[in-house]
Amino acid sequence: MTIANILLVEDEPAIQELLAFNVAQAGFNALRAADADSMWKQIQTKVPDLILLDWMLPETSGIVLAKQLRADSRTRDVPIIMLTARGEERDKILGLEAGADDYITKPFSPRELMARIRAVLRRHAPVLSEDVVALGGIELSPVTHRVLAKGHNIDIGPTEFRLLQFFMTHPERVYARAQVLDQVWGTQVFVEERTVDVHIRRLRAALEPFGLDSLIQTVRGSGYRFSTH
Repeated sequence: MTIANILLVEDEPAIQELLAFNVAQAGFNALRAADADSMWKQIQTKVPDLILLDWMLPETSGIVLAKQLRADSRTRDVPIIMLTARGEERDKILGLEAGADDYITKPFSPRELMARIRAVLRRHAPVLSEDVVALGGIELSPVTHRVLAKGHNIDIGPTEFRLLQFFMTHPERVYARAQVLDQVWGTQVFVEERTVDVHIRRLRAALEPFGLDSLIQTVRGSGYRFSTH
């Protein structure tokens, strides 16, 4: 079994040491970086399986780095968990919209952090079903991890991929945010329901150039559905 490499991007030595200890205790391999330069050097050497990214870093912010990581082909699909002292909902949404998969506020318990790491790694693991799904002008292949919109390849993140696969395999049915979280993120994940909205927006943005964004419908007061009608 391969041991996951977790890159810790944290400039405070005491917190970095604590993170490294807990990550190692949980059976993962800890890689360390104190700033943006050392983070990119680590990535050049070894692309990690997950990045723990502090919001407040010297010279740049974790928000800026998250956007850069999502724009880089090497790290586009690497899950990111933001670490921050900012607990406001507005800040959480900013972090998620910058490309983070999850968000944890300091101070946090090592147990909660490890649960979040495992949950994020679990939902980025390959899906069980390998059947190609085609519906409404979209073709999704779990084996090649490709999505074709009207015959054109589109780039979407791993969470959006799982979200689209779930909706396409359960068309016409309305799902509440909590149900989507359970089905796509898993029942053991510490993620807020607003996270679903962020990923729905990303998915629609990817489908919009092909006129297919309307397939993901908002049902006011109930949730979302995938419908070709």
